[in-house]
Amino acid sequence: MGQCIDEPAGFRPPPSGSQPCYATPAYRSTTLRAPLAAPLPFPAGRTETTGPRFTQEHFPPTPDLSRLDGKEAQGQRILVAGTVTDEDGSPMPGTMIELWQANAAGRYDHPADRHDAPLDPNFHGAGRVFSDADGKYRFLSVRPGAYPWRNHDNAWRPSHIHFSLFGAGFAQRLITQMYFEGDPLLAFDPIFHSVPDRKARERLVARFDIALTEPERAMGYRFDIVLRGRLATPMEF
Repeated sequence: MGQCIDEPAGFRPPPSGSQPCYATPAYRSTTLRAPLAAPLPFPAGRTETTGPRFTQEHFPPTPDLSRLDGKEAQGQRILVAGTVTDEDGSPMPGTMIELWQANAAGRYDHPADRHDAPLDPNFHGAGRVFSDADGKYRFLSVRPGAYPWRNHDNAWRPSHIHFSLFGAGFAQRLITQMYFEGDPLLAFDPIFHSVPDRKARERLVARFDIALTEPERAMGYRFDIVLRGRLATPMEF
């Protein structure tokens, strides 16, 4: 098992094994970047806790990733919705959520992605939404494809969407990934399995929701995010 380091005290910490290990041998790049000692507590000052504020006026939402300039992207349309809550289950309104993902063929619209899958001229794979007063968010996209990543022999990443959540201050940022239930590649993915606890890993998996599904338009998936505490969503470090 990988190297797991407890977080400094200051809030109710997540249970041991419910967050990714810094060093997971099966996830090869972590052996180069994992810290060798426990993190040091660093008291937050006014600069870290009071701003800048990320508002819709300064960062307009872009909740529809499934089209560009009015033209539809290729792939199966999906609608993802959920709530952002704190460790006590209280909603976290005004959370800015940045999203990025591969296209339906499993390729990112980025110069560093050299996968020979086709690019989609009508899909950039990036968007932004804000949680409302009840902590709810939603966006429209296409289901991302799997892609090879050369971590090990015959390595393929499961379909996933990246989430970056910003709080009230610039230093308050958490990053996670959302997967899809039933994906056979989850059993082989060392990033997914860098979270030792099975129940915690399941909190990274979005569930199909017929109530969210839009007839003849998009399949619905629910993905709720808990920021801290015993049932915290696993976050990247």
